[in-house]
This record gives sequence, C-alpha cells and structure tokens, in this order.
Amino acid sequence: MIPALTPGLIALGFCLAILPWLRLGNSAARSLMIAIVLLLMIRYFGWRVTATVPPIGWTADFVVGVMFLVVEAASLAASALSLLFLSRATDRTPQVEANRRWLAGQVSPLIDVFICTYNEEVSILERTIVGATGMNYPNYRVWVLDDGRRDWLEELANELGCGYLARPDNKDAKAGNINNALRHVTVLADPPDFISILDADFVPMPEFLARSMCLFRDPGVGVVQTPQHFINADPIQTNLAATKVWPDEQRFFFDILMPSKDGWGVAFCCGTSSVIRVSSLVTIGGFPTDSVTEDYLLTLRLKEIGARTVYLNERLTLGLAPEGLKEYITQRGRWCLGFMQIFRGRSGPFSRRSRLDVVDRLSLVEAFMSWTSTYVVKVFGLVVPSLYLLFGIKAVQADLSILLGYFLPFYVWYSLTMAWISRGRSMAVMSDVAQYIALPAVLKAVATGLLKPLGHKFEVTAKGGDRDQGFIEWPLLRVYGSALAITLAGIAYAFVLHAHGDMIAYGGLALAWSLYNAVILTIVCLVSIEQPRRRKAERFERTEPVLFSIGGQSGIYRLADMSITGARFVSNNPPPVGTAVHCTLRERTVAALVVRRTRDGFAIRFDETLNTRVDLIRAFYSGDYVTAFTGIRAVSLGKAIMMRIFG
Repeated sequence: MIPALTPGLIALGFCLAILPWLRLGNSAARSLMIAIVLLLMIRYFGWRVTATVPPIGWTADFVVGVMFLVVEAASLAASALSLLFLSRATDRTPQVEANRRWLAGQVSPLIDVFICTYNEEVSILERTIVGATGMNYPNYRVWVLDDGRRDWLEELANELGCGYLARPDNKDAKAGNINNALRHVTVLADPPDFISILDADFVPMPEFLARSMCLFRDPGVGVVQTPQHFINADPIQTNLAATKVWPDEQRFFFDILMPSKDGWGVAFCCGTSSVIRVSSLVTIGGFPTDSVTEDYLLTLRLKEIGARTVYLNERLTLGLAPEGLKEYITQRGRWCLGFMQIFRGRSGPFSRRSRLDVVDRLSLVEAFMSWTSTYVVKVFGLVVPSLYLLFGIKAVQADLSILLGYFLPFYVWYSLTMAWISRGRSMAVMSDVAQYIALPAVLKAVATGLLKPLGHKFEVTAKGGDRDQGFIEWPLLRVYGSALAITLAGIAYAFVLHAHGDMIAYGGLALAWSLYNAVILTIVCLVSIEQPRRRKAERFERTEPVLFSIGGQSGIYRLADMSITGARFVSNNPPPVGTAVHCTLRERTVAALVVRRTRDGFAIRFDETLNTRVDLIRAFYSGDYVTAFTGIRAVSLGKAIMMRIFG
C-alpha cells in the first residue's frame, strides 16, 4: 500500500512547497496551479478509460460501468470548466475608491429602493425598512412592495417614512411585484435613474448605495451586484453545532466564485443587494418573467443590449440565511428550476435567438453541468460500491492500490488548490454533505425544468417563525438513513458474512469507498435532525469600550457581546439589576435596563420604543458588531461532528 501512496505524497509535497511562493491575486499563479490539476485530471481519466472499464458485453458490470464512466466524465468536465473560471478574479474596491471623488462631484442620481416582501413578520421588515431609510446617500426613496397586502405593513411603512405599494394579485411573483413598482415610479414627476432591490430580510449598511453607485461611472454597467452576508447560522452550521468552525455555505459562492465570474465578465445579478440602471431595465421591458430566477435572467437580457453586470465584493448588506432544512432545500430547488428554465429558453446557451457571446454561453454550460452531472455522479457514488459488495457487480475493474496511484495525486492537488483559491472556504467532505442534502430537490428540479420549463409557481423561502423546538426532517432522513443502512449492510455482507478470497483480494476499493460514503451519510443524517435555535437573539462577540450614563454620572464599560435586543458587558463593579441606563453605540445613544448579573459583569435589555429601536438597528447594522466567520477549522469541525454523534 505504501508504494501506491507515493504519487499522492509527492503531489502533496510539491504542492505545499509551491503554494507559499504564489500570490493568490496573480492570474498566472492561479493558472499554473489549475493547469497542474487539469493535467493530473487527464492522467487519471485516461487511466479510467483504458484500464478500468469492464469487458464489452451485455453484462451488468459493463452496463453499470459505462454509465458511471459517462457520468464521471461529465462531472470532471464540469469541474474543469469551474476551474477555468476560477483562474482569474476581479477586485472592484480600488475602482470604487478611485471613483468616489467623481460621484461626489455629480448631481446625485435618484435611486428608488424596493423592499420586496410577501409574508415576512414585522420584526424582520422593521429592521430592513429602518436600515434602508438610514443610508448615507443624498437622493433616494424607499418603497415597500407588499405582495401580502397587509394593512399593518402599510401603517409601518408610513410610520417609518417610506412609500408603500401593493397590487391586487401576485402574478409573476417577485418579478411581477418589481415590475408593478417600476411602472409606478417611472411615471412620477421625478422618476428614478436607478433602482435597488432588497429582499425583506436584507438590511443595507449605511454605505451600500454610495459605494455601489461608484461603479456606474462606466455607462456600460447595467447592474452592480454585492454579496449576501448573513447574521444567522445556516442549517448545516446549526445542526452540526459548527457555527464557529464552518462558514455558511454561501461564502464560497459570494466570496470566491462571483469575483472570478466577474473576472471573465460573466457576473450575474442575484436579486437582493443590487443596484440597477433604470434606462437599461426599461429597454428590455422590465424584469423578465419566464424564469423563477428572474435575477440571473435579467443579467442575460441586459447583456444582450450591452449592459453588463459587475460585482462589488464588499459586505454592504446583512440578511438571514435559510433557517431550516426545508427552507434551505426549497431555495436550492428553486435556483435549479429557474436555471433549467433559462437553459431551455431563448437566452439559453444553444439558443439561436440569443445574442450572448461565447464566454457567456460557456458560463451557462458550466452552470448547467454543475446542476446536473455533479449531482448525478453523487448518486452513482453511493450505488456503485454497494452493487459490488452486495451483488458482485464490478463497475470499476481496478484494485485500490492501483487506483490510488492515479487518483490520489489529482485529488490532493485539486483539494489543496481549491483550499488556496477559496482562502479556506472549501472542503471536499462538507461540499459532498451540502450537495447530498440538496440532491433530491435538485434532481427533481432538473427533470421538471427540462421537461416542462413553463408554468411553475415561485416558492418563497420562509423566514422567521418559532424555531425554539428541535425536530427531524423525516423525508431527508429516510432517504439517507436508508442509504447509510444499505452501505453498512454491504460492508457487513461482503467482509463478515460472506467473505471469500476474491472479495478479500479485490474488494479494497469498494470497502474504502463505502467507508467514505458512510462518513458522509452519517453527517447528512445528523444535519437532518434540526436543532432548536433562537433566531431573535442572534448574539455576536464584540470587544470595545461603551460610554454609559447612569443617573447623571458617566462611565465606561467593556462590551462582551451584543444582539438586536440587548448586550452583555464585562465589569467588576456592575450597576444594580433594574437600573435604567443610556449607552452610546456608534454615536447613537439608546436607553436600556440592567436585567441581570453575569459571572463577569452584567446584561442589559434595550428599550423597546420605536425611536430606540430605530437608533439601535442603525447602530447594529452600521459597522462591525455583526462579524462573519469565513474560514474552515478542520480539526474543530471534526470535533464538533464527533460531539454530535457521541454527545
């Protein structure tokens, strides 16, 4: 076995020796690492084609083997295309800094900020409206677009000083809601030059509009998209108790993939947290309605008239990640369905009616292959080893020792390259977990979208609600609990109950493969058991001195952590419980009450009057109180998973 590991160990040594000398922002360095990955990929797949396919014939070995080979080839091609797009990236922050003086010298264009809402609760919407009405931009209006037609929301909008728009029906879902508002504002006496889209749960930071507008100096820019950052943990983080050791699942997409897409000129609108040029939007007739992912399709339609989407990778809005597995899965299924509608539509990569260039079409092909072959190969990855262990169907005719000599160098170099490019946001095991969680919904969406691209209802990702109780996501657990049972049964059957010479000699590959699957499936099953959470009390550690006023006397206390409802301070001499205080946060003074002593200090609850909530929300979302964890701590992640299994 040691000789079989030698090529992989050599690859590991070379990779670790080279990486410290390479600069991540250098496209040549990225290209070098990716070129080596592609060469090792070709070496591995050449061996797969020439040495591992079962003999030709109408046997189960050959049929399953060829099917798996084809799917694996498609998956490797998808990976190769993804690596191609990761070979460069664009950072637009220097461009923003260079254009700030230009923007300050202009008559500020009017921006209408659209807050799109359907069924979100008041606590969520109040934050977004308050944040939106407190931005540092001199010329903008805020509109609440209520597809839920709620009287209380109209009253809240009026109370907080923004416009309110509703319509008699929900035709075309979110796109229809935006288009309805667009028709309203463009015929006003002072129509907007730009619109900005915010989902109901995304609170803009004060500089969101000002920094985004700096990129519109180029008249060819139609959309400026910014990333989505979250104040809460996603279901994978929560259910694995891994919030502080594993970043939210969207960090790779927004922090790594989107800057790379922008580097190739194929960044796309993601809906919320974007600013859009109205003249370009009117030219194409508003938001397209022939896909449930109207934002991505908007980019393609604008591209056809020469209006580009650019990406500003700065944290300028803060929102809510899906809070439960059901919502997480619904969201991924909608994204996949919407893309399949685009793929089948007139803006698809092979459409003769499309006026997209080659790179745009290639990007669409890459996305299509990522939604299809990447997930299909996961199914085969579960089935193929169990078929051999349970039924003797050998779809891959190779010994483990030989396979390692070809596969391991590719896998090691690919994994380390992705970890380097992603700055610690990518880990193969957890990527597999996330993909398996979404797999049933994604495959259903692929089939549905390709066979019947029209007539699908927009499924809203629910936010808010009572999540204090844990529960089990039984549909997911049944699927993957059964897969885990079959995998373990295959191992027991082949190596315990019916062990024989051929199995002992040649079953190493199936055994190693099945053991890896068992680990992944165990983690997926753990994620399927929803843990209770208290979303309304998301707390963030923050150490800074805060000025207090207590009974006319001033004092400084050190902040330990803070939420939207209260804060905890470190003090050897805390004020008595029940004391009314005022504290200054980000130059805003808010009233509070000391509610309890803690081991090292005291805790306060903020006043619940509207004026105090407004000051508090603007303070909370104005700076660094909300901090995002961005890198993987692999050892700590492993410990967290083990604690979930045995704790």
